[in-house]
Amino acid sequence: MEFITEDFLLHSNTAKRLYHEFAEKMPIYDFHCHLPPQEIADNEQYKNMTQIWLAGDHYKWRAMRASGIDERFITGDASDYEKFSAWARVVPLTIRNPLFHWTCMELKKPFGIEKKMLEPKTAKEIWNACNEKLKSDDFRARGILARMNVKVVCTTDDPVDRLEHHTAIRNDGDFAIKVVPTFRPDRAMAVESQEIFNEWVGRLEAVAGMEVKDYAGFLEAIGKRHEFFHHAGCRISDHALEAPCDAEFLESEIIYIFHKVRSGKELEPEEIVKFKTALLHELALLDHGKGWTMQLHIGALRNTNSRYFERLGPDSGFDTMADGPIARPLARFFDRLDSISRLPKIIVYVLNPNHNEVAAAAMGGFQDGSTPGKMQFGTAWWYNDQKDGIERQLTALSNLGLLAHFVGMVTDSRSFLSYSRHEYFRRILCDLIGRDVENAELPNDVNLLGKIVQDVCYNNAVRYFGIDLK
Repeated sequence: MEFITEDFLLHSNTAKRLYHEFAEKMPIYDFHCHLPPQEIADNEQYKNMTQIWLAGDHYKWRAMRASGIDERFITGDASDYEKFSAWARVVPLTIRNPLFHWTCMELKKPFGIEKKMLEPKTAKEIWNACNEKLKSDDFRARGILARMNVKVVCTTDDPVDRLEHHTAIRNDGDFAIKVVPTFRPDRAMAVESQEIFNEWVGRLEAVAGMEVKDYAGFLEAIGKRHEFFHHAGCRISDHALEAPCDAEFLESEIIYIFHKVRSGKELEPEEIVKFKTALLHELALLDHGKGWTMQLHIGALRNTNSRYFERLGPDSGFDTMADGPIARPLARFFDRLDSISRLPKIIVYVLNPNHNEVAAAAMGGFQDGSTPGKMQFGTAWWYNDQKDGIERQLTALSNLGLLAHFVGMVTDSRSFLSYSRHEYFRRILCDLIGRDVENAELPNDVNLLGKIVQDVCYNNAVRYFGIDLK
């Protein structure tokens, strides 16, 4: 069975031309992922497919649990082959879930498994064939990035990270792929847990080389780390928000709230929102001052299953979509910065697809002519990075903004095998535009449309983020 053919998802001649002539060979600029930089620095060699493909993949874990697979074969003490075999039993049942497409695509590229679906009767053969390839240098961490034509990787890094692995990568003259950190200060805002927050401030003091006595010192220490990241090549920050922060506040209130949480006292709900609003504003000012892009990932309701959170911790497959309002708080956040001419470039990703048009419209209200596509409605994310979700995001963006300036897809993944998602996105993009041409809703000008496709796939990101690719 050969399922992923060269014209997979391409349903018109125009779509096929756009993909094969313009999109297919474009490099990948992965400006948001969770790849471990240590594995790139060490050029990790993976012992088997479970280690590179299943470990840490909560998409697959959720499907396995839904299919009645015991946790022992997901995150437990079963052998690596037992876990792989359990996943093989589930794959045929993922029909119409994007995991079916991704699994087939990830086995085809880079492993060359084209005519066999992963299922119980093929599991051992595919396990052996892929594991044999993992023994070669071409299938170590760096080799896989090169095989997938990746040019830029932006990892996700805590401000207290010393970035020693990034330094090692940067100093390796034999490695041409650009790998840079992203500034992710979620714990700086985590005042709802004074234990987590105060532990993090202690680590901040250590790496910043200063004592944090008050809120002003807190901001100074964060500013030092921002500067450190900038010198390490960072040009992007990232922030995970259940909902946009929106509260009126006085500086004196934030000073008091900071002192209160540092004293180990529990904050009131309104104090938490005020602190988060104030700090996100300050972080945006830092980004604007350095010409960075600020990413806002909005709408994840985290760790909803308390029993499994206690057992497995975060990022284990128990998050869901939030459904709170975002329009007014987003507008107020943008306007507070724009009113003092300090609004940075911003990308907003929404997890709830009901917010697509809301987010796309919000971005349009703060374009200022300084940078093409300065305010970006980000790509379909997490629960939405499947065919329907990608089409919905592209349609909302096209209707309410300019597709031609879109910076495109990200993997948002911890796996080196997830780069097939860029191919998936590109095929869907070309099919969507090709459909409009075939319906006589767009001109049959393949060169015009092909340039836009190439810009969305790679060129726009190069121009927009300003990361030195030399």
